[in-house]
Amino acid sequence: MTSAAAWRERAAGLFPGGVNSPVRAYRAVGGDPPILVRGAGAEVWDADGDRYLDYVGAFGPLLLGHAHPAVVSAIKEAVEAGGSFGATGPGEVRLAELIRERMPSVERMRFVNSGTEAAMSALRVARASTGRELVVKFDGGYHGHSDSLLVEAGSGTATLSIPGSAGVAAAVAAQTLIAPYNDLSAVERLFDAHRGRVAAVIVEPVAANMGVVAPVPGFLEGLRELTSSDGSLLIFDEVITGFRVAPGGAQELYGVRPDLTVLGKIIGGGLPVGAYGGRADLLDLVAPAGDVYQAGTLSGHPVVMAAGEATLRLLTPDVYTAVDRRADRLQEALAGPGRSTARVGSLLTLFFRDRPPRDFAEAKGSDTAAFATFFRAMRAAGVLLPPSQYEAWFLSAAHDDAVIDETIGALPL
Repeated sequence: MTSAAAWRERAAGLFPGGVNSPVRAYRAVGGDPPILVRGAGAEVWDADGDRYLDYVGAFGPLLLGHAHPAVVSAIKEAVEAGGSFGATGPGEVRLAELIRERMPSVERMRFVNSGTEAAMSALRVARASTGRELVVKFDGGYHGHSDSLLVEAGSGTATLSIPGSAGVAAAVAAQTLIAPYNDLSAVERLFDAHRGRVAAVIVEPVAANMGVVAPVPGFLEGLRELTSSDGSLLIFDEVITGFRVAPGGAQELYGVRPDLTVLGKIIGGGLPVGAYGGRADLLDLVAPAGDVYQAGTLSGHPVVMAAGEATLRLLTPDVYTAVDRRADRLQEALAGPGRSTARVGSLLTLFFRDRPPRDFAEAKGSDTAAFATFFRAMRAAGVLLPPSQYEAWFLSAAHDDAVIDETIGALPL
């Protein structure tokens, strides 16, 4: 059996930093990143045979846990039926119907292959619809790595201490206006300063790339009122929160209906996926119905659609209730002096600061060295956490009471 160290050495000569996504390098927490080879339920195993309780959960899509039998069966059946065809198939129709049933604001949608692609496409629709160029996003909000959105972009760039990204043209970055999360008055000032020029506000309704930061009462409602009165659009990036924090996502949980929604993660059952959707008149601007061009060879891939459909059909209200109850137990166990927790549903972050943050500036006041020490102690005890203070922990239906008991027993608090 090839050791994890040998795999890391081979990867170092093939990929930038030895990884295919920056946070996997473990630069913020120290130690060698794991080489994971297998997962089942709430557990994963590395190439050396070490077993961990997993709170990374592939960073969000696995609300049912690893390798759920129904999802595996659906994937196998789709592969055996031929895999990819480059044509519309029944699976994408069924999955889209499930999404619209649970998220009524998504009257029409387009499947793509990543959250980055979905967010980028949603902004293109917003600009085409309004005839405006500027977009408001929030400090610490991450909406993928397309040029205009990779400005003050949360966990990934914060973990690596990169202010944005090299290679992003200044003229492109200038199309994005930044406000602190949870600060409605700051958004109002931007609208006043750029009257009639803002195409859209894009927001994670629950921030999850500065650690978990919930919206304060009135914030999302205020964004809805402000954009409606201005003639701009409200875009919810529910790549993380969609079908995780509630059966209908954060827009159901908080009772705010956006114009456009960006989805990913859970709707692919752990396979690569994205989607953007919303009001029918807006989606009818997309080719071939309209003049907004967007295409993808592998969009609506039958195997991905099968995994997503199987996942959504299993996410009953009882699942959310059970996961919430267990997340409550873990959250209570994490409380203590010099640390605080923030949780919405199955999203959880332990912050090494006295109070949960309201925005990214406060989140950056956390003791990241203390988090790194905590992370390494948990890993040594067999619990794998996301390797950054600014990432959310992801619980799943497979994190049963025994898993929570084992996790609490491993806490070095």
